[in-house]
Amino acid sequence: MVDRRRVIHSLLMGAVAGGSGALGLGARAAGRRDVVTDKSFGVKGDGKTNDRAALQTAIDRSVDQTLLITGKCRIDEKGLDLRRDSHVRFAPGASIKLLPHDTSFYSMFRIWDVNNVLVENAVLDGSKELNAAKPELRENGHGMGFSIAGSTEVTLVSPKTVGCWGDGIYIANSYNVPFKYSSGIRVVNHHADRCRRQGLSIISGRNIVFENPLWENIGGTQPEAGMDAEPNSNADILENIRIVNPTTRKCRYGIIVWLEEIVGPMPKHVDIGITNHRDEGASDAAFAVSSLKLKGRKVSGQIASHSPTWVSPRLATVESIDYDKAGPKIVVTNLRLVP
Repeated sequence: MVDRRRVIHSLLMGAVAGGSGALGLGARAAGRRDVVTDKSFGVKGDGKTNDRAALQTAIDRSVDQTLLITGKCRIDEKGLDLRRDSHVRFAPGASIKLLPHDTSFYSMFRIWDVNNVLVENAVLDGSKELNAAKPELRENGHGMGFSIAGSTEVTLVSPKTVGCWGDGIYIANSYNVPFKYSSGIRVVNHHADRCRRQGLSIISGRNIVFENPLWENIGGTQPEAGMDAEPNSNADILENIRIVNPTTRKCRYGIIVWLEEIVGPMPKHVDIGITNHRDEGASDAAFAVSSLKLKGRKVSGQIASHSPTWVSPRLATVESIDYDKAGPKIVVTNLRLVP
């Protein structure tokens, strides 16, 4: 895991209330916005034309409006950048799929250093079956559906990310501004299927809420988790992270928290709450919290899973390896095991 990291540069009421408010305001604002279609910017949406340039133009010119994606769009691996105040909605049957490529580093939708973004009903297909990149087990797993970095007030409603070379959704600090955290992120009904590395990775952020996600059939490059909370450095944070009613199915790990790299000169407080997690068929562990060696440094807080249900689990307890008990408290309450 160290090598891989080097390659990459009851809910808490405040979080849920803030998330709900953001979604409500976004929906009301969307109702007042003019709707423009992708076709008006020259997007073909015919399932074969490279529409990336036309889609980027559509995104750039539809700020403060609602951009409606209507067809089966194909794009190259350069991906698309959403802007401040972007609102993108996918019509029924619409999607964006990568053309054949040979790169393990891509982001289909980048939400970097912007705020007030709303994306509804997105279907992003990373076309892993068309990727000619070398599928090494511990490397080359950085192709993302959504990449969110250093952004605030981002709402994704019913996003579907399939066949990504890496993660369905990846959340991290800004790549351009030091210590600029992603915050105010709300994702409702995320479905990640057949991604190689994770359904979701949270590298760093605060006030992040995922409601009713389904992460399934994850495998191809480690850790192969439904969700992985894994800071890359002492500059990262995991504050007020709430995962509500998640389902993980046929992954190596259901949910994993890996804290090796967060340790450093700056004291850290980790706060992760998971409610009603259902795992089905994790080959390693339904829930794992591991790899914390404090060596005199301070990492406090709590990592809690409340009322989980684990179906046919390999382990009947949380997996915790090389974990300094002076770190965040690991709590599992009301666990239900189903043979």
